[in-house]
Amino acid sequence: MADTTFPVFDGMSRSHWVRLHTLIVLRWVAIAGQFAAILISTAFYGLQLDLGLFILALGIAVIVNLLAVFVYPQNKRLTEHETLLALTFDLALLSFLLFLAGGLNNPFALLMLAPVTIAATALRLPSTLIVGGMAVLLITLLGFFYVPLRVEDGSILEMPDIFRFGFWTAIVIGIAFLALYARRVANEINSMSDALVATQMALAREQKLTDLGGVVAAAAHELGTPLATIKLVSSELIEELEDDEMLRQDAELIRDQADRCRDILRSMGRAGKDDLHMRHAPLDTVIREAAEPHQERGKEILFDVAPGPGGDSRQPSVQRRPEIIHGLRNLVQNAVDFSVDTVWVDARWTDDKIIIRIADDGRGFPPHAIGRIGDPFMRIRKTQAERARRPEYEGMGLGLFIAKTLLERSGAQLTFSNGADPFLTESERPARSGAIVEVMWPRAGLSIESADGEGLGENERIPIT
Repeated sequence: MADTTFPVFDGMSRSHWVRLHTLIVLRWVAIAGQFAAILISTAFYGLQLDLGLFILALGIAVIVNLLAVFVYPQNKRLTEHETLLALTFDLALLSFLLFLAGGLNNPFALLMLAPVTIAATALRLPSTLIVGGMAVLLITLLGFFYVPLRVEDGSILEMPDIFRFGFWTAIVIGIAFLALYARRVANEINSMSDALVATQMALAREQKLTDLGGVVAAAAHELGTPLATIKLVSSELIEELEDDEMLRQDAELIRDQADRCRDILRSMGRAGKDDLHMRHAPLDTVIREAAEPHQERGKEILFDVAPGPGGDSRQPSVQRRPEIIHGLRNLVQNAVDFSVDTVWVDARWTDDKIIIRIADDGRGFPPHAIGRIGDPFMRIRKTQAERARRPEYEGMGLGLFIAKTLLERSGAQLTFSNGADPFLTESERPARSGAIVEVMWPRAGLSIESADGEGLGENERIPIT
């Protein structure tokens, strides 16, 4: 169930989220670490290094960083291509330094993992594959071509071939594993972030509609008296002006327009019922309000509201919170979308729980994905028959995620299941053979009980500001 009004970000837009300042800081840290490693290896361990080439390589890195600092603003965001170039430069620089310092005999070859991990986190898959492939190619070349590490007496520090091959294997596996792991985690975090933004927008929209309903209800309440006065006075004028046809028609027009204003406010008030004594309503009313937008879509929605085992006969009054109404509405919409003819909405209550169960007569949730229902942007591979039946539908799981998030925010627990085994024949399938969503709240967290335990309680006066 997808809603195109919600922003969904793709990999290209995310590539513009990489700050140049972040890469600059990381490069300064790398330069400082490389300089310290050269200093320690020559001063304390007596390694014979070509300091001129090392200084040249580090100087190039310093110049590139200084140019980036002075040319670009601090809040510069890199594009996909710019980030790829920056990471490629870092890989090439590190490979050159390793070439000068023993190749795979140098334990710092492990740092080749860093640019690949950054690419997997920040870039799209093609760019990540380019950086990863370049890293594997360079680390392979460093296994054959390098300047040997020599100590003061001229002897060469070199690992046995089997250890060097093992080190190469470990780095290549690390590149693949860390890139895959970082990309999977980053995608999940980004998807959850996008979905939470969509959820917040849905809740804000529902809250605005609820607030607007309160304003309309208050306006209808306050304008009722002056409109009644206008109607009374205009009726008296009509009686007094029987001899003056023109003025009598004007008085009738005033009376008719007053009636029209009353009808408009009354119809608007039906959509917005959030005055103080209607911030809670009977459970049946809240359920029907949530399902109302989908009752004219060609599917039959059957409501069954009754006490559960051990529950009293009095129907509980529950909070009309925006997240509850919007969450239930999304669940009903999903059931209507995938049902054949009928959707059942059952509500039961006991002394300690309130349960709402929404079922349909469709095919149900895919068995292989039922454990992931409620995850955002979950694309499910559809069969040819399903594509033919609903070619316009491109669900991403966002609607169910929003419903689950909003309802859990209200204290509910959701359970997703199917009403029948998917391998049954059509004649063997029960009426409620499709998806079943059960929403359960602790009664104390949802129900509003009056002092005497009955009804909505005493009506409160609406304050006038």
